[in-house]
Amino acid sequence: MNTKGHCYPKSIILQAVYFKLRFTLSYRDAEEIMKIRGVLVDHATIQCWVYKFTPFIESEMKKRKGKVGTSWRLDETYIKVKGIWCYLHWAVDKLGN
Repeated sequence: MNTKGHCYPKSIILQAVYFKLRFTLSYRDAEEIMKIRGVLVDHATIQCWVYKFTPFIESEMKKRKGKVGTSWRLDETYIKVKGIWCYLHWAVDKLGN
């Protein structure tokens, strides 16, 4: 992620983008949260950051995401635990994990 040419450090930019995307805030809400944290940044600037850096963040997340198996089974049942009926469900991959 190249933040060269921006007035704010990488950590501030990532924090603003994180707040916007993670909590589905409006840009003005993200601006207010950053202001509470002592960073004065305009909501339009946060919008530019989101448009510019979201694809990079998404590609990095995909790299770190663990591989999911192609086949799995889901089972569910009711069992009695200490005299109380409880709903139990679990997923099992093709290796039995």
